[in-house]
Amino acid sequence: MNKFNFTALAAAFCLAMSTGAIGATLSKAEHKSAKEDVESRYKSEAEACKAMSGNTKDICIEEAKGRAKISKAELEASFSPSDKHSYDVRVAKADAAYGVAKEKCDDFAGNAKDVCRKEAKSAHVAAKANAKLAEKTADANASAAEKTNDAKATARAKTNDAVRDATAEKAEAAYAVAKQKCDAYAGDAKANCIKDAKVRYGQS
Repeated sequence: MNKFNFTALAAAFCLAMSTGAIGATLSKAEHKSAKEDVESRYKSEAEACKAMSGNTKDICIEEAKGRAKISKAELEASFSPSDKHSYDVRVAKADAAYGVAKEKCDDFAGNAKDVCRKEAKSAHVAAKANAKLAEKTADANASAAEKTNDAKATARAKTNDAVRDATAEKAEAAYAVAKQKCDAYAGDAKANCIKDAKVRYGQS
């Protein structure tokens, strides 16, 4: 994939980290006001996108949607802090970045577009796997802090299982990208490319 494609994809996924950290707990009034502000800001940004055209307009709208989704998730985490809401924030960032990345892929065609979408999907799967891992680890550690050494051992086992699951999900997604890139070849070259990808990412 060319340099521009990598740059565009990287820029899209920077959206996942573009919002500020979750602040202090909000009151009900602050929570309501903040939600209204998010909706107002989204409508304003979406309206500004209408002045654009083509895929530039689609990307603009998707970025506005992504920022709104992240802001809403962070608001819920501020209003009612919990491991679940922290997880929701991570997923919102992953989903928002993925939405933008897919739109940016529409600037390409053929196999370049297919590879771009596979890479976007791979990054999305990895981000969600990491979010799930963080949630399970936090839950396991919280439980272990209140229980016996046996419970701590169980918590460690659960964390290890979560790590294995996340690693497997990310390897499978990375293999999908590598396999898609093999479509640029034909015959034995393609077969060898797929074979190497299977070995590299532990796929049968």
